[in-house]
Amino acid sequence: QVQLVESGGGLVQPGGSLRLSCAASGNIFSIYSMGWFRQAPGKQRELVADVTTGGTTNYAESVKGRFTSSRDNIKNMVYLQMNSLKPEDTAVYYCNKEYSILSSWGSWGQGTQVAVSS
Repeated sequence: QVQLVESGGGLVQPGGSLRLSCAASGNIFSIYSMGWFRQAPGKQRELVADVTTGGTTNYAESVKGRFTSSRDNIKNMVYLQMNSLKPEDTAVYYCNKEYSILSSWGSWGQGTQVAVSS
């Protein structure tokens, strides 16, 4: 099982940017989809973005045009570039994997906290 560790969170002012990283313990080349989720206090965890092995990306409506997800299958890394951050983006962000189109998302790691505040 490939383990994932998120990093890159922090405190940023509204309108600012952050890049989150997700380091995989093994090869992600064959993993169908790598996704970024977030969970804000008192809210359900939601899928923010995902990127497939073919490079296809999908985004939640709330982040379209501001967030960009990418994966580096050589370095076994996944990234989430977040621009024009808003206070409502404040949440714990998690990286996860979906081995195939028929499988479920895997177990959850510790996540990385993102706080957007002036």
